[in-house]
Formats: sequence, structure tokens, C-alpha cells
Amino acid sequence: MTVCADETPVTGLLPQRRAAYGGRTGPVGRGPVSDTSSASEPGGGAPGGRALAADTPEEVSRSRASSTEAAPVAGPPGVGPGTWLAGLQVDDPAPVRTATLWAALGTGVLSMLLLGEGVAVNLLIVAIPAVLAVYFAARRAGRRPRAWTLVWGALGLALLIVPALRDAEWPSFLAVVTAVAAGSLALHGGRSWPAVLFGPIGVLNAVVTGPAWAWQGLRSLSGGARERLGPVLRALAVAAVLLLVFGALFAGADAAFADLLGALVPDTSVADGPWRVLLFALGLVGALAAARTAAAPVHWDQAHVPEGRARGRVEWALPLIVLIVLFAVFNAVQLAVLFGGYDAVLHKTGQTYAEYARQGFWQLLLATLLTLLVIVLALRWAPRTRSGDRTLVRSVLGTLCALTLVVVASAVRRMDMYVEAYGLTRLRISVLAVELWLGLVIVFILAAGVWGARWLPRAVAASAAAGVLVFGLVSPDELIAERNVQRYEDTGRFDLDYARGLSADAVPALDKLAEPLRSCVLRDVAAGLGERDAPWYATSWGEAEARRILDERPLSAEADTTECARFRDEVMYR
Repeated sequence: MTVCADETPVTGLLPQRRAAYGGRTGPVGRGPVSDTSSASEPGGGAPGGRALAADTPEEVSRSRASSTEAAPVAGPPGVGPGTWLAGLQVDDPAPVRTATLWAALGTGVLSMLLLGEGVAVNLLIVAIPAVLAVYFAARRAGRRPRAWTLVWGALGLALLIVPALRDAEWPSFLAVVTAVAAGSLALHGGRSWPAVLFGPIGVLNAVVTGPAWAWQGLRSLSGGARERLGPVLRALAVAAVLLLVFGALFAGADAAFADLLGALVPDTSVADGPWRVLLFALGLVGALAAARTAAAPVHWDQAHVPEGRARGRVEWALPLIVLIVLFAVFNAVQLAVLFGGYDAVLHKTGQTYAEYARQGFWQLLLATLLTLLVIVLALRWAPRTRSGDRTLVRSVLGTLCALTLVVVASAVRRMDMYVEAYGLTRLRISVLAVELWLGLVIVFILAAGVWGARWLPRAVAASAAAGVLVFGLVSPDELIAERNVQRYEDTGRFDLDYARGLSADAVPALDKLAEPLRSCVLRDVAAGLGERDAPWYATSWGEAEARRILDERPLSAEADTTECARFRDEVMYR
């Protein structure tokens, strides 16, 4: 791993960077350097025209200390000098625009009307005015979208497609949470580890300040816009009355138009009024918080992470070399087992095929996580003053990463054996996806040792968001059903109770089963679909596809409770 003076190591040390809104380049944690200083002013230059770079280190330290005492660095509430957050720059937000307020209001109204029956494509519809509110606030603040801003924003919107496609709640929930994190990164920007780690939760800071910022802007705007606001409100009221009256008349005159109107217009009632009000408040406050963050983001890049004290070569490298030897021996055993066959190992250990697979995966997953922790700590204390030290870091950590990739491959193979013996479940497919992502992170670390680590934090975060997106798009419940159906065809064993708990996404795969097993598995899914009568905007594509399949091939009447119980025991213990 390369740790050079002109690179950003994995530990989060930050190089000097250009200030976000102008100004000369200043040290990290100090904010922009003013362009108005002169040689006669304190800190503007040395007496006699001598450059600051020519000062002694003691003079520079005294100058920095005096300037810090004279002008404390602005930061979030509760953050003072002396902490690693003391260098954060928090700007005053630009005044709110009328377009931002209208977009936030539209987000609240759409949330109230569309999100009451569940989430599907309606979540993506609600996100559109929220994105507009962010865009208007950022333009008013003078911010322009950059390449990574567009990347984070595109990932956030793409993740909201998952609930529109999948009926399963667990990948949809993970996609929505990741979309919020990606959107927060788009609002804050940044390329360092503090920016990537704290950026996803940074928008929560504006949940309280966002509405207050909007209220102040509304008061200032209403003073000069009362004459324009009155005609707009009257026009909206008249339009609402006309739509209500003529819509009711046309609905009474034609049944087809009434059905169309009933499908398009959200069904609201007085009973769910408090729930609708809560959804309106959540949509409005969320949009205002995002817009407030876009108007004045926290510059997490300016957080100063203290550098670890470099250790001697022996103290730093010897433990890692011992660990590398252990990894090499383990990998040699894995290769011997792979080419020599599992029968000899199972006979020697006395374990079954399933026990050998189950015992290995979880330990190897934990070993991968601990290896990443060892790499982070090693980089923090790695010697980096001489060229020989940097070569040693590359060699030792590069070898450790390469051996860890073999451990990742072994863990994936163990999980494949585990699935062959016991079938695929949600937990198993989830931890397998995490293991594959950890392997990708290790590949990134290897590449950072060659090309530098400035890009590493954003690459790791982007790969995590992309992994969640792919995980949701491939429909994990359908993959689980397909793998278990294939296992049933090969071995005759099938976990009927577990398959009943899958979502409607699994119906296309479970539909391939022969009767009466097919009807026994799909009975609970069909019952759940029958009880749910959601409008089009709250219905996922997976649910719609499951309804179509069950309508074309209804469940068999012979698959009653007694028959399914008998068949369950037969296929479970065959």
C-alpha cells in the first residue's frame, strides 16, 4: 500500500484542497485563506517582504497558535477548538427561493396522497419535487453540480426503483436507506473518509434548521408577494372546485370514467386523517431538510484526523509478516483440499459434508472483516518517511491483501457447499453478498497501493450503493426460490414452511413446482394478495406479476391442509 507524502492514505489524512466557495488553497481544518491580506498585516507576510515559507518551524507554529486564538474556527454547535471536528466550515444558508418552497410543499402533498397504502413507484414520484427543491436551493447558494454529485444523485434515484419492482420488504428497505445515504452524499460532497462516513447522516442536522430556514424565507417573501399570492390562491381554489364538481358529474354519468377516476385519484378517508397529516409533515420536513443542506452543507472534508505516530519497521512489520505466514499456510491447505478432494478431509475430521461447510463460512467471513481492520490500523502506524518505508508498506500489505482474496474465495466456496446441503435462505444470500463486496473492497485497496488512495473512500461508498442496487434488482426472493426448486428436483428435499414465507417475487419460480406442492407453497402468498387491494402507484411489478400468474393458473382445490401437512413431512425428511 502506497503511503506517500502527496497522497491521501486510507486512514483519512487529508491533503490541502481548494475552498468550496472561492479563496486560495488553505490547510485542512483551517478554512479558506483570505485573499485580502498584505505584507503589513499579521499573518499576511513576514517583515521585510520575507516569505512565510522561509520562517522557522517555531515561528510558523507560534503564528498558527496566535491566529487560532484570535479567530476561532466556525463549526457545528458544540464543536470547539482542539477537537478533530473544529475545522469544519459551516456557511450561512442562502435565502430560500419561492420555487424551493413550492417544491417542498409539493413533496408534502404527494407524500400525503400517495404513500398511505405502501411504497412502490409512488416513492419515486414523491422524490421528484424533493430533487427540484434541492436544485433550486443549491442554485440560489451558487453551487454547481459536479461529477460525483451526479453519481450520488443518480445512484439515489436508481435505488428508489427497487421498491417499484420488488414486493419483498427487506431489499426495498435496504435500498431506501441506501438511497437516503447516497442523496446526503450528493448534498455534502467530499472525497475524504470523514466526508464519506459522516456525509450519509449529515442531512439529519437540517431536520430542525430546515423548517426554521424556510419559515424565515417565507416571512421575507410574503412581505412583497402578497399582491401576487392572492390571485394564485384564488385560481387554485376555483380550479379545485371545478374539478370536484365536474369530476363528480362525469363519474356519475359514465361507469368507465368512474373506474378510471377511482384508480387515478387516491382513496382518502377521515379515519386515516392523522396518518395522512403525518405523511405530509414527513414529506415537507424531509424536502426542507434536504434543501437546507444543499444551501449550506457541512464541509466534512475539512475535518482533521490526527495522524498516527509512525512505528519502527520491526515493530510495525513483524506482526504482519507472522500473519501473512499464517494466511499462506491456511491457503495452502485450502488448495490441497480443493485438488485432493473433500472425502479425505471429511474422513479424517469425522465431519459431514454439511458440517464442514457450515463450520467454515462464518469464521472466514469474520477473518475477512478483521483483516480489513488490521489493514486500517497498520496504515495508521506505518512508517512513511523514506522511500524504503513506502516500499515495505506496499509489499507487506499487498501480500496480505492478495492472500485475503484467497480467503474470500474459500468462504464463497464454503457457502456454496452450505447451500447445496441446506438450501438457500435470505440470511445466507445476504452474507454471501457482503462477503463478495468485502472482496471488492480488498481489490480497491490493492489498486490504491499502486495508483494512490485519494479515490478510495468514494469508490468504496459507491460500490456499496451499487451493490445494494444490484441486490435489489436481481430479486433475492426469486433467486432463493429458484435455487430451492432446483435442489428439490435434484434431491427431492424441499423446505415447504420456509418457502411459504417468501414474498410475491418468488411466485414465478415456485410456479414451476408440480402439484400439489405448488398449491401448498403458494397458498399463503395468494391469501396475502387477496387481502391487499392497493392502488396502482403502491403496487410493485413483482406483485402484479404474481397476480397474473395466479389468475392464469389458480390453486388446486386438492391441496387442502391435511394433504399439505402430509406432503410437507414427505419432502422435508426425504
